[in-house]
Amino acid sequence: MSGLRPSPSRWLWEQHCCLPLHCRADISELARYPAGSYLSINIGYSPQSKADSTRLAEYFRWNASADSRFRLVTGRDDLAVARADERIALAFDLEDSGPLDGDLANVEHFHALGVRSLLPTYNHVNAAGCGCLDADDTGLTAYGRDLVRELNAVGVFVDGSHCSVRTGLDLAATTQRPMIYSHSNFAGLWSHPRNITDDQARACADTGGVIGINGVGIFLGRNDPHDGAGRLAAMADHVEYGIDLVGIDHVGIGSDYSFDHVDFNHEMQQNPGAFSAAYTMFGPLQWVPPEDTLRVWDVLAERGFDDAAIAAVAHGNFDRAARQVWTA
Repeated sequence: MSGLRPSPSRWLWEQHCCLPLHCRADISELARYPAGSYLSINIGYSPQSKADSTRLAEYFRWNASADSRFRLVTGRDDLAVARADERIALAFDLEDSGPLDGDLANVEHFHALGVRSLLPTYNHVNAAGCGCLDADDTGLTAYGRDLVRELNAVGVFVDGSHCSVRTGLDLAATTQRPMIYSHSNFAGLWSHPRNITDDQARACADTGGVIGINGVGIFLGRNDPHDGAGRLAAMADHVEYGIDLVGIDHVGIGSDYSFDHVDFNHEMQQNPGAFSAAYTMFGPLQWVPPEDTLRVWDVLAERGFDDAAIAAVAHGNFDRAARQVWTA
C-alpha cells in the first residue's frame, strides 16, 4: 500500500494527472497517492488517435489489474470497494475529442475502457469547438453540442478545461448533467489564458459541477523551481477564491501532476506552436507533486477550514457530481 495514510475524511479525489503517454510508462508511480484515493489518468489529447488512446488504456488497465494496490473503476461501487480494501481506484480521461476520430459512438467505446471524463478541445480549435489559446472564440460547434449530449447519455463528465471562454459557457448551457473543470484555476487570481473566468466558474456551478484546482506553476503564477512552498500556498489561494465565488460544494482538486514532466517540457520545446508563449515564456513547467498536494489540507486547516469543508474539497464534491453523471 501507499506510504501515505490519510484520515478517512482526507482521501483524495484526483480528477486529473498524467503518466507518460506511451506503453513503457511505470504505473506504480501512482502509488505515491494515498490508498483509498480516486485517480483519473490521462490517456490522450489532440495528437492521439482512437487507436493510440485505446492502446494506452489497454496497457494501463493490464498493468493496474496485475498490481494489488489498484482497482479499475467500472462503476461507482468500485470507489467504495477500493477505499474499504485500501486500494487506489483508477479511471481514465481524454483531454481532447480528437481520439474519437469524429465518431460519437467512440464515446461508448472509451467508456467501456474506463474513461469517465472528456474535454472537447485542447488549447486550439477543432471540430467540437475552440480552445483557450484561440484568438477567435466562436464557441461550441453543432458537433460539440452533439458530443455533450452523447457524454450525458453514456455517463461521462463534460470537462471544460483547456476550452475557450465561450466554449466553456456553451458547455454549461448544453449539458443536462453537472459539468466539470477537471484541472483549471481562476483568472481572477492569476491572468493566464488557461485559467477560467468567474463567469465560467459560476456557469459550471449552476450545473451542479465542480472546478478542480491544479498545481501547475505557470497557472498559479509561481513557476520558480525553488518555490514549492509558494505553489502549495497558491493552490490553497485558488481553493479559497473558488469557495468565495461559487460555494464550498463546487471546488475540488485536479492537480494535473505530470509523471511525464520531462517528456512534456521536451514536447513544449519541440512543438511550441501547440502551446504558445503563454506556456513557454516561463521556462520548464513546475508542478505540485502528489505528496505536497496532500499538504493543501494542512494549509486550509491553518486558515480556519474545518474537517467537513476540507473533506468536501478533498473528495466529497467530485464524488457527489459523479453520482449524478455516472448513473446515465
